[in-house]
Amino acid sequence: MLENLADPRGVVLRRDVIALGLNDNWLARMVRAKELVRVRQGAYALRQRWTDAAKVERHLMLASAVLRQYDDRPVAASHVTACVMQGGPAWGLDLSRVHLTSLHGISERNQAKVVHHRGVCLVGDVTRRDGHWMTTPARTALDTACLAGREAGVCVLDWYLHEGLTTWSELVTTFHAMKEWPDTLGLYRTLHLSDGRSESVGETLLRLLIRDLGFPTPELQWEVLYPNGRVAGRVDMAWPEYGLLLEFDGLAKYAQHRRPGESVADVVLREKEREDLLRELTGFRMIRITWQDLERPEEIAQRLRRALARGAR
Repeated sequence: MLENLADPRGVVLRRDVIALGLNDNWLARMVRAKELVRVRQGAYALRQRWTDAAKVERHLMLASAVLRQYDDRPVAASHVTACVMQGGPAWGLDLSRVHLTSLHGISERNQAKVVHHRGVCLVGDVTRRDGHWMTTPARTALDTACLAGREAGVCVLDWYLHEGLTTWSELVTTFHAMKEWPDTLGLYRTLHLSDGRSESVGETLLRLLIRDLGFPTPELQWEVLYPNGRVAGRVDMAWPEYGLLLEFDGLAKYAQHRRPGESVADVVLREKEREDLLRELTGFRMIRITWQDLERPEEIAQRLRRALARGAR
């Protein structure tokens, strides 16, 4: 019965339970029996679905509940919530609350696990999805970056640009309509750090770290060519003038390039062969940076300093 009451994300609303002739005592029994978990006032989730869900999925479940509860009000999913619903990166974002923006510019007071925003929404700032209003990608990217810290904000903007969900000109145009709002000075700086050529959160964070450490700006997605001009491969970053190539190694990269029937070991071996080819064609050295390395920025600085110094001789 509970499965029939739940929406596709496993969310059950109190109003639907009451409409079937059940009551709050029944809901309380289901919670005590560990069949349901209360996620906010008037909203529950199938306990096993909630327990098994990672942070992003829990936010989507909470958003599903809130949007259904607010389906009679002129609001749009926005900021972090719209970003996650559109598939954007969640690194560094606070997923504990759902974000809504009023379509009439009238903000309600924040409630349990819901943040209400009053920013003006123009016609081109919202779209419909699954029966609910949601801010468009350009507006979502900027709204989210405005709330997030610098690193998380740039990661979001990079992702939207790389995925082709928005363009630099759209972001700039949308920003100019927002620039008189509070807290947008920091957003201006974040926007001008974004670069859609970064293909992952890890690459974005590494690019920002290299900048902060004061090293020369690398070429992004630099192509290595065969003598006949055909592309042999591409590296995440390169300093051709220093004879240095750099790749960021994240687990997602290996999953992305894994072919049907291949093991992870097969992918690693193929990547090693690719690296050998790129070094042979260019005569350059290559270094690899991992997520674990990002936790030790001074070690990255030392490695880059040595590698760039060797290339400058």
